[in-house]
Amino acid sequence: MPRRTATMLASTLMLIALLCAGVLINVPYAEMSPGPTVNTLGDHGGEPVLQIAGRKTYPTTGHLNMTTVRVTSADYKMNLVEAVYGWLAHDSKVVPHDTLYPDGKTEQQSTQENAEEFSQSQESAKVAALKELDVPVQSWVIVSTVVKDSAAQGKLHAGDVIKAVDGTTVKAPDDVAKLVTKHKPGEKVVFTVVPAKEQAAAEKANRAATGTKKITITTRASDDEGEKRAVVGIAAGTDHTFPFTIDIKLADVGGPSAGLMFALGIYDKLTPGSLTGGKFVAGTGTIDDDGKVGPIGGIDMKTVGARDKGAQYFLTPADNCAAAAADTPGGLTLVKVKTIDDALGALKDIREGRTSDLPKCTTKG
Repeated sequence: MPRRTATMLASTLMLIALLCAGVLINVPYAEMSPGPTVNTLGDHGGEPVLQIAGRKTYPTTGHLNMTTVRVTSADYKMNLVEAVYGWLAHDSKVVPHDTLYPDGKTEQQSTQENAEEFSQSQESAKVAALKELDVPVQSWVIVSTVVKDSAAQGKLHAGDVIKAVDGTTVKAPDDVAKLVTKHKPGEKVVFTVVPAKEQAAAEKANRAATGTKKITITTRASDDEGEKRAVVGIAAGTDHTFPFTIDIKLADVGGPSAGLMFALGIYDKLTPGSLTGGKFVAGTGTIDDDGKVGPIGGIDMKTVGARDKGAQYFLTPADNCAAAAADTPGGLTLVKVKTIDDALGALKDIREGRTSDLPKCTTKG
C-alpha cells in the first residue's frame, strides 16, 4: 500500500476512534439553551396569561414577553462531542452540571423549588403592580415551610399566620429569625399564631381572622459551622389578600425570573393606553413586593430567545447588564432597570420614540 494512502487511512481510523471515544466518554456538564418566550399581554395554551376579575381592565397592544431558559435534565449524561459542540455553538451554553443541580439535587427537587419560586414571584408581581397603582394590599407574615424533623414540626404548619414572637409583634419575615436567634439553643420561644385553617376560613368569609394560639417551642442549635444559633426549623414568608382577583395562567414554567414582566403586564391591563406603544418588548428579572428588580441566570440565552421571536427591546436587570452586553444579539437594545419605576420610565421613552434617552446596558454594567 502506498505510504500516502496508508497515512490517510491511519488518520481516518484515528479520527473515527476519537469520535467514538468522544461519544462514549461522559463529562460532568449540562446545557442551557433559549426556552419559550410568552407575551404576558396575550394568550397561551388557548387562554389569557393574565386574567383579572372584579376590576376594570383596558385593551393592550404590543408585547411584554417573559423569557425562559431550557436546561438538560439532572440525569442527562452529556458526552464529550456534545460538550464541544455546545461550547462552539452560539445559541446554547455548556456549564458545569453542579451549576444547575448543586449538592446532588435531583430534577424533582429542582422542579419543586422552581415551582415554589414561580408562585412567589407571581405574588410579588401582583403586589408590586398594585402598589405602583396605589391600590391597597393586605399583607401578613406566615410560616412558609416547616423543616422535617425540626423542633417546629407538628407545632407550626405552613400557612399559619405569625402575629408575634415572645410577645413582640412581627411585621416582616426577617423579624421572626431575629427574635428567635435572641435565644440560646435549648431555650423556649413563644409564637402567637393564627392557624392556617382559621386564616383560610376567614379569607373565604371575607372577614378578619380572630382566633390566635400561643405555641411554645424549645429551640435547637443550627447546623451552621462555627457559632451555633438558636433555630426552630421554619422559613417565614409573606401572604397577601388582594381587593380583586388576579390569576396568572402559565404552566410548565418555573423560577422567579418572570416577576418583572408579570408586574408590567398587570399594570398595563389595569391602566388606559398601551405601555409599549405597540412595540415588541421582552425582559426578565425577579421582583420583590417593593418593586425592586433582581438578577437572574441564563441572561445570554434569554436575549437570544427574545431576539429570535422578534423583540426590539429587552428590559435587563442592572446586575445582569455587563454579561448581557458582552454578547448582545444584533438588533436588540438592552435597557437597564433596577426597579419597576425604571421599567415604566423606559417603556414611556420607547412608546414616545425617545430611544436615545434609554438607560442602555454596557459591558461595564
